[in-house]
Amino acid sequence: MAPLALGILDDHSRLACHLQWYFAEDAENLVHGLKQAIHKRGQPRSLMTDQGSAMKADEVRQGLARIGVVHEMTLPHSPYQNAKQESFWGQLEGRLVAMLEGIEDLTLARLNEITQAWVEHEYNRKRHSELGTTPLRRFLDGKDVGLPSPTSEVLRQAFCAEDRRTQRKSDGTISLDGRRFELPSRYRHLDHVTIRRASWDLSWVHLVDERTGAALCRLYPLDKAANADGQRRTLEPCETPTTVKKRSVPAMPPLLAKLVAEQAATGLPPAYLPKDNLVPADETGGAS
Repeated sequence: MAPLALGILDDHSRLACHLQWYFAEDAENLVHGLKQAIHKRGQPRSLMTDQGSAMKADEVRQGLARIGVVHEMTLPHSPYQNAKQESFWGQLEGRLVAMLEGIEDLTLARLNEITQAWVEHEYNRKRHSELGTTPLRRFLDGKDVGLPSPTSEVLRQAFCAEDRRTQRKSDGTISLDGRRFELPSRYRHLDHVTIRRASWDLSWVHLVDERTGAALCRLYPLDKAANADGQRRTLEPCETPTTVKKRSVPAMPPLLAKLVAEQAATGLPPAYLPKDNLVPADETGGAS
């Protein structure tokens, strides 16, 4: 299997931010190399790539958007739009690959070790005919318009794809690529949840807020063997019911109480006959 080179250049100085060989051209390797370039040289404001499938992956597109990098793509079958990168491939083949032809038993690890030595000590430090100086010197002397590199954890969470899943209310789990992940019980009232994960690494799955995109918690695969012998704890209500304080209502409205008091002050009986005091007519022989 022939290895493939991933190279990331700085457009202004032609500096090789990172160069590494891989056995596959996929999103996982692209993200792996891109994160190293950001750690070494800082976060760029924009990135230009071709329209390969790895560059169009959700993990790459969404990851660049989360950290604030504008992603631009060249037109199909238009390598001239990225001429600086094509010129770099020419130097890689004409210099490095030519020197590797006589080396036997060249492993991928050995190839990357040699490549790092070549790119840092020859390419980046060799005078560029068009620039009139070395890429490294132009990079150091030029205006710094980049941003500080985020932490490894921030980049790992950023280069993930968001997906929406339906929660099984019977056991509080979601299905992801044929595996079940358990949600914390405090989210059991949600019918649908939004998760963030990389398709190549299911050990790093997070539940995120659909509205803000903030990571809420990390999700872990369901351990069926452990759950089979365990006893489930009693679940508390999702929300504590709020006790509504009843408004104190007086026994009788003030105006009505005044009227009743005035009536009682007259000493006269109420002007009505209670029904229970009436005697049926058939028991008295008729009304008189």
